[in-house]
Amino acid sequence: MLITKPEDINSLDWEKMQQLIPAIVQDSFDGRVLMQGYMNPAALKHTLKCNKVSFWSRSRQALWTKGETSGNYLKLKSIYSDCDNDCLLVLAEPVGPSCHTGADTCFDNNSTPELAFVASLERLINTRKNDLPAGSYTTELFNSGIKRIAQKVGEEGVETSLAAVAGDDQELLNEAADLMFHLLVLLQARGLTLKKAMAILKSRHQL
Repeated sequence: MLITKPEDINSLDWEKMQQLIPAIVQDSFDGRVLMQGYMNPAALKHTLKCNKVSFWSRSRQALWTKGETSGNYLKLKSIYSDCDNDCLLVLAEPVGPSCHTGADTCFDNNSTPELAFVASLERLINTRKNDLPAGSYTTELFNSGIKRIAQKVGEEGVETSLAAVAGDDQELLNEAADLMFHLLVLLQARGLTLKKAMAILKSRHQL
C-alpha cells in the first residue's frame, strides 16, 4: 500500500510490532538498499510532513531526521507498506552518504544490484557534464558538441552490428558497452535521462 497521508498511518499494524516498524530505505534512482531503521507513528508522520526520512532512535528514545547533524538527508520520494502492514519500504533520494561511516550505503557494495551500475554511471556522466574535469574522455565528448557525440553513437552502433554478424561474443559485448556509454552521454548532452527513455519503453511493454 502506498502511504501518502496521515490517515494511512492508522492502517499499519503498530500493535503487532510494539509501536516500532522496520523501515528499509532504498535509493529511488538506482535501487540500492541504503539503510534500515525503525519508525513509530510520530516518525512516519514527521517523514510525510517534512519530506525527509525520519526514524525513532531506540538507543536515544527520541525522534531523529536522517542528516539533521551531517546534512546527509534522505529526500522522501514514496513509502510503501508490505502485505502484512508491518514493514515499510521507503524510496528516497540520498543527499550525500547514507552510512555514518561515510559510505554510500550501510550495506556492502557487493550487495548492489548489477544493473544499478547503469544508473550510477549516468550520475557520473552528469557530474562530468557539470564539472568538465580536465583529462576526462567524457569531458572531451561534451566539449566536442552534440554532432560529434551523435556521430560516436552511430559509429558504435555500426560496430556493434558488425560484431554481432562476425559471431565474436566478447567483441559484441565490448561494442555494446561502448554503445551504451555513448548513448548515455548523448542523452545527458541533450538534457535528457535514461529514466525518460525507460518510461517510454515501459509504456510499450507492460509486463
